[in-house]
Amino acid sequence: MLDSTNMNAYIQTVAKQLTVRGVTRELADALEKLSEERKESVNATVLHILKHALGIDERRKRLERYATWTEEDAREFEEALSEQRVVDEEQWK
Repeated sequence: MLDSTNMNAYIQTVAKQLTVRGVTRELADALEKLSEERKESVNATVLHILKHALGIDERRKRLERYATWTEEDAREFEEALSEQRVVDEEQWK
């Protein structure tokens, strides 16, 4: 059981729940079909769609750092890799 301090921390970090009204049968069927194809719950599918539509994609955020390198960053990275790309001919005989 959570004490009051832990309960407050839980309430502050737990995800918010939303109710969506006006979902047509066509939309519900499409979501259910997509969920089955993805082998996940309708909730997980809807969250994925919303995150993607709003640009709140954790994977995308992680990858942004690679897309925002400066020319100097890219050069330093290539230099670091170049040391690993040297083939020792003696080891490949």
